[in-house]
Amino acid sequence: MKRTVAVVSTGLRLPSSTRLLADRLTDAARSELERLGSQVEIVVVEARDHAHDLVNHLMAGYPSPELQGVFDSVAKADGLIAVTPTFNASYSGLFKLFFDCLDDTVLTDKPVLIAATGGTGRHSLVLEHALRPMFTHLHAMTVPTAVYAATEDWGSGGDSQGALLKRVARAARELAVATSRSEPSGPADPYRDHVPFEQLLGGK
Repeated sequence: MKRTVAVVSTGLRLPSSTRLLADRLTDAARSELERLGSQVEIVVVEARDHAHDLVNHLMAGYPSPELQGVFDSVAKADGLIAVTPTFNASYSGLFKLFFDCLDDTVLTDKPVLIAATGGTGRHSLVLEHALRPMFTHLHAMTVPTAVYAATEDWGSGGDSQGALLKRVARAARELAVATSRSEPSGPADPYRDHVPFEQLLGGK
């Protein structure tokens, strides 16, 4: 079965450690889904490329055709990887803006892997006090393991990088299992739960 994973990265700079972490998580999730027997399609959304459209959408109330295509890709995905840099002990404004503009029913029951980057490990609780509550409010199904990468985690080997790779692998495995078990996303079939005409006539 084919499974689609959308990846939303909200780093502001190029190169971006946020995008680097998103790519690590994406590669690991792809490998885990393929191991479970799924064909995998990855859709990457670099939110910085749509920043002006997001602001215009927030002000005008409707998205540009390009931004609507991005929203549709997220809506149709079977799973989501969402990664933000940490600003002032919370997610970035661009990260919040993207999900503020997304229809609030899109993430219902969708498996989501949350992740963040920052300059120091002291901010790692951003995942639990900011990101996870937001996705819970949006009725998403966040996987148990969240991934935080501080500057020291990108060193050339050592215990710190090894711990990051283990977290990436565990979180990707959880997302793959949840995604492979979920119902395929997409437009609802209006006739799926129809009541037979004979039953309607019988008043049952």
